[in-house]
Order: sequence, then C-alpha cells, then structure tokens
Amino acid sequence: MKRMCIKIVLMMVPVFFMALATMSQGVVKGKVVDSETKEVLIGATVMVEGTTNGVAADANGEFSISVKSKNVALIFRCVGYNELRKVLAVTKNLNLGQIAMQAASVGLDEVKVSASYVTTDRSTPVSYSSIEPEILENKLGNQEFPVVLKSTPSIYVTKTGGGFGDSRVALRGFDTDNIGVLINGVPVNGMENGKVYWSNWSGLSDVTKYMQVQRGLGASKLGLSSVGGTINIITQTTDARLGGSVYYGLGNDGYEKLAVNFSTGLMKNGWALSLSGSRTEGNGYFRGGNFLGWNYFVNLSKKINDRHRLSFTAFGAPQKHNQRGNKQLIQDYRDHKDGIRMNTSYGYINGVLTPTGYGYNEYHKPQISLNHFWTINDHSNLSTAVYFSKSTGGGKRVYGDDKNKLQWDYSTGKPFAETCLTPDGLIDFAPVMEANRNNINGSSVVFTMETNAHDWYGILSTYTNNVGKDIHITAGFDGRYYKGYHYGKITDLLGGKFFIDNNLKNREPNRQLGIGDKVNYYNLGYVMWLGGFAQAEIVKPQYSAFGSVSVSDQAYRREDEGKYGVYNTDKNKLPVKTSWQHFVPVSVKAGFNYKMGAFHNVFVNAGYVTKAPLMNNIFIKNSNEVQKDAKYEKIVTAEIGYGFSMEMFNAKLNGYYTRWMDKSVTKSIGNETATIPDIDAIHMGIELEATFKPCDRFDLRGMFSLGDWRWGDDVEFTLYNDKQEALGTFNAYIKDLHVGNAAQTTASLAANWEALPKFNIGLSWNYFGRNFADFDPTKRNKATDRDDSWKMPDYSTLDANVSYNFKISGVRAKFYCNINNIFNTEYIADAQDGSTHNEHTALVYFGDGITWSTGLRITF
Repeated sequence: MKRMCIKIVLMMVPVFFMALATMSQGVVKGKVVDSETKEVLIGATVMVEGTTNGVAADANGEFSISVKSKNVALIFRCVGYNELRKVLAVTKNLNLGQIAMQAASVGLDEVKVSASYVTTDRSTPVSYSSIEPEILENKLGNQEFPVVLKSTPSIYVTKTGGGFGDSRVALRGFDTDNIGVLINGVPVNGMENGKVYWSNWSGLSDVTKYMQVQRGLGASKLGLSSVGGTINIITQTTDARLGGSVYYGLGNDGYEKLAVNFSTGLMKNGWALSLSGSRTEGNGYFRGGNFLGWNYFVNLSKKINDRHRLSFTAFGAPQKHNQRGNKQLIQDYRDHKDGIRMNTSYGYINGVLTPTGYGYNEYHKPQISLNHFWTINDHSNLSTAVYFSKSTGGGKRVYGDDKNKLQWDYSTGKPFAETCLTPDGLIDFAPVMEANRNNINGSSVVFTMETNAHDWYGILSTYTNNVGKDIHITAGFDGRYYKGYHYGKITDLLGGKFFIDNNLKNREPNRQLGIGDKVNYYNLGYVMWLGGFAQAEIVKPQYSAFGSVSVSDQAYRREDEGKYGVYNTDKNKLPVKTSWQHFVPVSVKAGFNYKMGAFHNVFVNAGYVTKAPLMNNIFIKNSNEVQKDAKYEKIVTAEIGYGFSMEMFNAKLNGYYTRWMDKSVTKSIGNETATIPDIDAIHMGIELEATFKPCDRFDLRGMFSLGDWRWGDDVEFTLYNDKQEALGTFNAYIKDLHVGNAAQTTASLAANWEALPKFNIGLSWNYFGRNFADFDPTKRNKATDRDDSWKMPDYSTLDANVSYNFKISGVRAKFYCNINNIFNTEYIADAQDGSTHNEHTALVYFGDGITWSTGLRITF
C-alpha cells in the first residue's frame, strides 16, 4: 500500500507541474501592419526572444502566441521591414492591437504603388507569384538574374547560348515581346520590337528588393504588350537607417564578384542617400565565354514634408561578354573534345582569344528617373515619374564578300565550305588577315559592330483615390518618345588598309572606309506613345472586383539614311523618312474575387486587348515601304481560380484560356526576309502553387503547371530577297502544331530548413517537360508535313543552398554557398527544329552542368 501511494505521488508530481506551467502561461494576440499604409503584413514572424517559440501572422496579419506570465521580449520580423522588439509584462491574456512595423527603405511603398505591385493576398483577382528578397539573396548565387523565376508556374528560363546576361524568359508560352516588364513602374520592353535583353540589366539582382510575376492579365494598368503576363521588379530605394555592406564571392570557371553599398538613412533634414556598385567577371561555362560586368545604383530621396517626397534614381549595368553564335548538332557535341562546353565562335589573333561574328556583345543602358509622390489628402495621392534612358552598344559581326571564311552556317550548325579553321576546329584568322594585307582593293572581310542605340524619354503619372472605405479609383497618363539608331560600324580591318562598301547610297561610290565608318545599313526608328488608363476597384470584406480600360496612340516612323534611291514593289522611289503610322490599341479588363469564410476564395477575370503590330511588321523588307492595311493583333483571354489559405498551408489553383489572333511574324532566312501575317494561336492551361509551413523554421513550396499552346491556322506569306524583290507567295502549314521554345509542363518542389539557429539549408527541384523545338514557319510549306517539331527530352535538376548568419567583432555577417544542378544532369535547354523533326537534325544548346558559388556579406 505504501509503495502504491509513493507511485501515485510520483505520477502526480509531473502532472502538477504541467498544470502549474499551464496556469502560468498567457496568450498574446495582435495584428501586424505597415506603419504608414496600415496594410497587413502577411507572414510576419513573432518570436519569444531567446527561444524557438514563434508563430507567423496569418492572411489577415493576425497572430496569437503563448508565453510565460512574466516579462518577455517579443521579436517581430518581416522581409523588407526593420526588426521590432517589444518587452511585455504578460498576466494572462494580452491583446496588443495593431503592431506597426517600419519599412526598411524610404519610399518603397510609393514605388510599389507606381509599379502596380500586388500586395494583399486573397483579394486581387489575378494569378501572381512573389519572389521575396530572401529567395533572391539565398538562391541566386552566380546564376543569371531571371533564373530565379524558374520555380514559378508556366515560366521557362534558359541561358540560351550561355553568355553573361543572355538568359531568355517565356511565360505561358510567350516571349518577352509579349510580356510586360516593369522596373519601379517604368516599362523597359523595347519600343520597336517589344523585347527585353536581360544583359542590359545583368547587375540588377544586386539592388532588387522584390520581384513579382503576374500571369495573364495582371494588375498593371498600362497599355503594355502583356499577353503572357507582367514581371514587376522593385529595386531598393533608400535604406531607412545609416549603414552599408560589402560582399565578395567566388564561383566556378573563374567567377569573381565584389559589391558594396552604403546608405545615410533618413537624416534629420529629410534627405537620404544610397549608393551601390559591383564588379563581376569570369570565364563562362562554355569555352571562350569570358565576361566583365559592372553595376551602379544611386538613390537620393528628400522628404519635403508629410505630403511630398522626391526621389532621384539612376542605375545601369555596363557589360561586355563573349557568346556562342550558333547552335550545334547533338552528335557534334558528342564528338567534340569540349563536349557540351563546345563553342565555335572564337579563335586567336596573336595569342589573344578573339570572338568572331555573333560571338561578342557589349551594352550599356542606364536609366535615370525623378519620382515625385504627393499625398494630396488622407484618401488620395499622385505619383509621377519622369525618366530618361540612353543606350549604347551592340553585337559583333563579320562583314564583306569573304565573311563566310570567319563564321559557321548558323542554319546547319556546320562550317561553310570556305570557313577557315585551325586543326582544333577554331576560327583561323591568320590566312584571312594575310589576304587582306595583300589585297590592293582593301579588306574583303572586316569586323563590325551591329549597333542598336536609343534615346528614350518618358513620363508616367498615376493618381489614386480611395472613395470612401471600399472603392479605389486609379487613373493615369503614360507618355513616351523614342529614337533608335541602327547601323553597322567597322571595328577592325583585320590586317587590311581600308574597306569598300557601296550598300549605303548617301556617299560617293568606292570610298575607302576605315574604323568607325558606317557600313551595310543605317536607319533610325521613331516611336511616340501617348496613353491613358483608368481602373475602379471595390474591396469588401467578402468580395472584391475591378474593371480597367487603357487606350494609347502609338505612332511609328522610319528614317533610312543609307538606302537613298531604293524603290518599292510599285517601282516608286521610297522617301528617306516616312510619315507617322498611327495605331490606337485598347485593352479592357475586369475581375471578381469572392472570399468563402476565413480560408477559401475564388476569382475570375477576363479581358480583350488589341495590340499594335511591331515595327518590323509595319515597315516591310527592312525598308521604308509601309505594309498596307497592317492589322492589329487581337487577344481574348479568361481565367478562373481558387485559393485556400491558412496559417500553415496555402494553395492557389487556376486555369486560363488565351486566343491570340492576327499575329504577324517577320523571319530572316539567310539573305531573304519573310513577313507572315494573320497567324492565330491558342494558349490554355492550369497552374497550381502551394506553400506548407508547419513551423517557423521549416517551409515547403511547390508548383505545377500544364499548358497546351498551339498555332491555330495555316497562313500565306511573301518571301523577299536581299534586293527587296518579291520571290513569290508560299503557304505555311502550321495549324495545330505546338508552339515551340518553352516547356509546356513544369513542376518544382523547394524546401528551406533552419537546421540550427541562423543556419539555413535549402533544396530546390525543378522539372521541365513537353518542350518542343522552335521552328521556322517558312519551312513548313508542304501540306503533308504535319508532324510537331522535335520534342526535347524531359529533364529535372536539383539545386542546393546554404547560408549562415553570424557576427564578427559585433558586425553582422552572412555566408552563402550555392550548388546548382548537383547531379550534373545533362539536358538540352534550347533547340531549333531540323528537317526530320527529331534529335538527328535539330540544332541545340545544352544547359550548364554542375556549377557552384560561395560568398560572404558583411553588414555594418
């Protein structure tokens, strides 16, 4: 009996202390919001200092955490905000109400407004994915800037030839000429062709604060070429406090990077200054892929008073890099000593590695803007940005009667019969330079720079008004003026004394030309853009809806300084400068979102967009001849989606349908040009994205997308020779063929684990399937040839990243290590279809094998 009593007492002791502990606990509740906008901060973490006890704010910004009933310190953290520490005396239950956190950057919210950045989950009826600063910081390493988007539904990113900054992005099967790209609210798509060359922004990752991909219609109100979606890039503005950082990193193949930044913080006089710069160089993954890139960023902000703020921003990324100028047959990679690192676009001159035509690029496209943000009253504001961009640079070419001696045939992946090669298969410059030296008529082949420069001026003004509590009105103006310069320029006579070129008609015949003289072509493109947009949005606790309309007058003009005396197809002499060609595209969009209880929401949106034809499709045959009755491209799109959101788990599922009508494509085929009008395409699919966060130290993210993107009809086209003479009308049999150049099935699974305090491990698996080779519609001229282009093998890669935060003599430091494609998976990233639509005739680029980088950032 005595033993029984002892056992009962021993059993009751832990129960008693557990009950006592429970009685001595309290619950702290609250809601985390932005200190200025009062917007809820979803996912903000609340930790009991010195413990692993922590929770994350839910979709409404609310949290509830159990603490011991004595003095405790709670640490509030949110990406992009200053850490907040609160010391509390907790009795039993305590409601803190709103916890206001201050943004770590001055003026960041104003930039978000200008950029149409979606910030509130489960209320905007569009499909979007956000890439937060921690993901950029921890996972990018020495990869290309856009590569961080590869785990986003319906996005396919490749490095194409693998040169520095040569990445390519496709969204829902659309290239960047049909994706709107904004940097701080300013559009950066090319004004003539709509494209975005990421090498122009290769250093932007150093200063990017957020990235967001809005798929489909998106929330952007500008008249953008955003059939596939919109990519919003928000750079840092000015850090709210004094400090800075220094970063040094190393990586595979000679990669080395040094970056510094400094900020004064917001000073008492209302001024704040941030400076950032970096230098990056390396040898590239493929042979001869040397590169050197710089990045600079300046932001000067002035808080005039509580209602007015000025911000001056200037940034740029001058760079020069070698490229692979042409794809190769798979078997040629197999047979080459360098394997998938094979590069045929270089040789040596006097022992110096020298790229040949299509093997080198240099560019600098700085952007300068002055932003004014005016808080008119408690419910309205006006944001205005005046900006300017002046670019210089271009790509290397070989030019002259003997140009094929120094290049391969990019259409076959083989050298021309006359191509001069060393025994190692590299370009042999020596015999060509010797012939140039001995030629009394000057060089028969020279190096040129195919220059594409521009002057671009713009103003973007956005007015917002919160009419009452629930209705938000947005309206604005988008004005742009652009002048583009396009010409070939001699950069190296390759041993000769001069060069003669009679392609330009505005100078005397047989003039002896030297370095710096223009050759081959010289034309200018002008674009004027005047646009207006308006959007009304109603936001209720249970539902939200929006409707928007945009209209713009887009005018194009072409001036040809080099082709005097050229005649059109009617034998009439073409003008040196055309008249303005005006187009007035419109877009109408609407969406509705409904919240079902605390966890569910459904949304639907639809839109109709007309799109002005690209400049190449307005002025045909690379001349000043205007395409008669150039058609607007028309897009009809609709989407439906469902969302589920809880504290630990959220998921988004949506389906979309886009019909693209009367698309025009211009193709250059050797010395011939084809304009293919009136093409239809249908893009539809489903997308799933989910996040699971069972605790503060571990999270799991996944996505899956399945697309079906096909051409809608057979079309006719006219083929022209290099003398701009029509060679005839042909058929392109492309109906129901899959759109090439982007994986139509993608999936990813990523895990991040704080294994030890401030020590994080991340793994990311990505899968890409049903990727059809790109193909030339002009070669599909047989009615019996209805086979799809070659479907590249499906592939997946695994990446890993490690980071560790620590202190050195009281100064914060962070160590990074990234390994990409851990298992050295061999895969084909890009392909051009061949005559037999299989792997034997396709020309390809392989993706990179295993790569690595490591770095250390010290923050003071």
